[in-house]
Amino acid sequence: MDLVSRVQRLPIGKFHYTLLWVIGLGWMFDAMDTGLISFILTKMAEEWQMTPSEKGWVVSIGFVGMAIGAVFSGGLADRIGRRTVFAITLVTYSIATALCAVAPNLTWLLVFRFVVGLGLGGQLPVAVTLVSEYIPAHVRGRFIVLLESFWGLGWLVAALISYFVIPDYGWHIAFLIGGLPAIYVFMILKKVPESVPYLINRGRIQEAHALVQKLERQCGVEVIETIEVKPVAEKQNISFLQLWSNPFAKRTLMLWLIWFGIVFSYYGIFTWLPSLLVKQGYSIVQSFEYVLGMILAQLPGYVAAAWLVEKLGRKATLAGFIGMCAVSAYFFGQATSVSMIMLWGCLMSFFNLGAWGVLYTYTPEQYPTNIRAFGSGWASAIGRMGGIVAPLVVTHMMVASNGFSAVFMMFTAVLVGVALVILILGEETKGKTLEEIGL
Repeated sequence: MDLVSRVQRLPIGKFHYTLLWVIGLGWMFDAMDTGLISFILTKMAEEWQMTPSEKGWVVSIGFVGMAIGAVFSGGLADRIGRRTVFAITLVTYSIATALCAVAPNLTWLLVFRFVVGLGLGGQLPVAVTLVSEYIPAHVRGRFIVLLESFWGLGWLVAALISYFVIPDYGWHIAFLIGGLPAIYVFMILKKVPESVPYLINRGRIQEAHALVQKLERQCGVEVIETIEVKPVAEKQNISFLQLWSNPFAKRTLMLWLIWFGIVFSYYGIFTWLPSLLVKQGYSIVQSFEYVLGMILAQLPGYVAAAWLVEKLGRKATLAGFIGMCAVSAYFFGQATSVSMIMLWGCLMSFFNLGAWGVLYTYTPEQYPTNIRAFGSGWASAIGRMGGIVAPLVVTHMMVASNGFSAVFMMFTAVLVGVALVILILGEETKGKTLEEIGL
């Protein structure tokens, strides 16, 4: 039995759940630092008397960093290791977030926000690739959705920090709290092993064999002494053109369109919700309360997606959740009462974040080991382009007389388009090993 098959046959147990929560907490910190800016910006814009355009750039510059970080960290992870890059990116965005607290002016804030983006964008595709390569095929989708659910926890922590800290202590303290996750790097280095397919692909066979034997002992299965290696992928230099060669071109096109649309809609909606609600006449504290309620609705969305992704499959679950998010976004834009805003806002949050969980499952399943992190990184980077455009579009539309309704009509159209892309171009990957899918 080859090394990768030996990893796949391990029974789900303590090792897999430890990997999930250790990587998951890193994911949560990523989300916390991402979410903090949407709450901080509402207060900061008042103090610094920022124009809508300046507010847009504070958000967009982070996405420029995310796009660059996603591309370079993906390629780097395929060269120097998933765990190493995961640790580097976490330290990068944590320190840069803390530095935002001492930014003397808008220029320095934009510099620090760009560096924050490099780390944030670099961490996620590497994290999901690492976890995907350790989880057996029959539960891989469920585990990746559960991993993505830590994103909802991160936004919840950001909302709680903002609600309890910003009104009394100011936004500088919130940024300093966002720097604390740098300490967590020691836990990652202690608890997270390097990817076995990565070690094999880099010719580090003995190291991979020793790691697999250690896992076999931990999981209580027969420890195999002989080494058998099935080439994970043909050894070749990582190239952008590989993503557009057969059979990956159709998959790459599909992923890029999905990622652009879902990032555009997610960050356009959730980054600006506090500001949009304030524009509708609600106080800053009220807007924080409403958004906190909507963020809580993300958590059952992940649970539903984690169950459906292995029952209905990736394609149907992803298209269904995005389609329902489109419906929710439409009615949210038409809502005129607090009860309707909360109802449709919670449903929008439920379906949008459930879809994110499935997307993070689906993306690394499209590529073989030697370009898995690279391909996932590029898909994420194209998504971040949507994140760059969204704040600029939203700030432009917000100033119109019926801006609130128009913004959500636009998001409805984008989400319907994404659902159609999945139905037309998507392939089902449920129950297949990464090696079978990646060819």
